[in-house]
Amino acid sequence: MSDSSSPFTLLARSSQCAARRGELRTAHGTVQTPVFMPVGTQATVKGVTPENLRDLGAEIILSNTYHLYVRPGHELIKKLGGLHRFMNWPGPILTDSGGFQLFSLRQLAKISEDGAAFKSHIDGSALFLSPESAMEVQEALGADIMMCLDSCIPYPAAYHEAEAATALSGRWAARCQTTRDRAARYGNGQLLFGIIQGGMYPDLRRRSLETLLGIGFDGYALGGLSVGEPEELMDEICEFTAAKVPQNSARYLMGVGTPRNLVAAVYRGIDMFDCVMPTRNARNGMLFTSAGRLAIRNARYYDDPRPLDEACACYTCRNYSRSYLRHLYQAREILAAQLMTIHNLSYYTGLMAQMRQAIEEDRFLDFYRDFDKVDSC
Repeated sequence: MSDSSSPFTLLARSSQCAARRGELRTAHGTVQTPVFMPVGTQATVKGVTPENLRDLGAEIILSNTYHLYVRPGHELIKKLGGLHRFMNWPGPILTDSGGFQLFSLRQLAKISEDGAAFKSHIDGSALFLSPESAMEVQEALGADIMMCLDSCIPYPAAYHEAEAATALSGRWAARCQTTRDRAARYGNGQLLFGIIQGGMYPDLRRRSLETLLGIGFDGYALGGLSVGEPEELMDEICEFTAAKVPQNSARYLMGVGTPRNLVAAVYRGIDMFDCVMPTRNARNGMLFTSAGRLAIRNARYYDDPRPLDEACACYTCRNYSRSYLRHLYQAREILAAQLMTIHNLSYYTGLMAQMRQAIEEDRFLDFYRDFDKVDSC
């Protein structure tokens, strides 16, 4: 089931659906999949320390090329020993290339064949990010997994617009690989993933993947999903695309999502995820629990002595009541964000562990059905 030339090893598969259990080898450790990556955009996962992340079971985190390029600068981070030392995180790090941020800030950016000219969202200064410089920044950061620079496609998009952006992403991917190949001669062990684009058009998704497979990457990401399309369409494109990625390659669904999204995507054969949802929702007082979502601002929790989730063993649930957390949240205390972020991230890492076990025991289909019942409540 494995390929010695691939950093990804497939360990088990469901006999009833496309769910998979594997592991991904990186320079800073082996990651067990399916896995969720907490988002540390600016070299920090908001509200928690690296030690918190380790304690709650996080194996790999995500940082962002665009944001670290703009501030404090990749040269500074390299000078201070690389991103791992800079943020005191010893485990694997994946860096997004910045393509989605350029998409989000497209009113400040101009995309061309050469790359993206844009204005800093901080001070308005003129900057430029090309496939080559995106690789150079990620190499300087010392990321374990680098991502190709891509041209993200909005939803909805006309076919000709999606086709042009998909072709551009393919040409940029080839330039990223060429730049990476030069650096790889120094034996830094950094992996590079290609990003499958194509919008909501299956034939463009197939064409994009064929282009990337022709170039050859260490793993393949599904980009341009969760950009406003209906969940049913996202599931359809995810299933269609994931099934065509080689079995011995890691499959990464970028920017997704809710617990329901994660379970549905694992069902369809996805291995890796990232999303700001657990941290952002925690700061806004929305908690994920085994019984569904919980809004801590609700008056019903004023004098509730129970933990957020009686089935959860995280630091927050072991030590603090709903009543106390509601008080902190209402008082706008910083501790509220920290404690609730610990819980939400623990919920996500715990969910991934449950899915890995269900796949190993070949009962994932039952897990999927049972979870859907709870999540729909």
